[in-house]
Amino acid sequence: MRFLSRRLVMPGDLNYGNSLFGGRAMQWIDEEAAIFAICQLETNCLVTKHIGEITFESPALQGDIVEFGLETKSVGRTSITVTCLVRNKATKKSICLADDIVFVTLDPDSRKPTPHGKTLETLKAQTEEELRSLNLISNSQK
Repeated sequence: MRFLSRRLVMPGDLNYGNSLFGGRAMQWIDEEAAIFAICQLETNCLVTKHIGEITFESPALQGDIVEFGLETKSVGRTSITVTCLVRNKATKKSICLADDIVFVTLDPDSRKPTPHGKTLETLKAQTEEELRSLNLISNSQK
């Protein structure tokens, strides 16, 4: 799982118990997962179709930095399914896990599902190439 983004929990993100509001966490998860899917499929013409179970495990408090770990679970003909783990940056304690977030690619004109032409294998190769180009994979890991 790659942790790709971070957010600072601000006063406006809190619930009545002074911890991160679950609805705000869900908003962030949908946005972060969509950005991840857009980058994976190299198209911004997609929509959230389904978000499976979300399990809240520990609170995030004002001032905490939370980070979002994303991973591709599966790839369909017109869809991609990702998992998102939100954790505390400092403690690495899991805040919540959103599993089975499904995005579907759409034709920009008809707005109907359209094949994206990617497979799990091509996405893995694409990610490895991206990491290599950023010098984030050493020669021993290739």
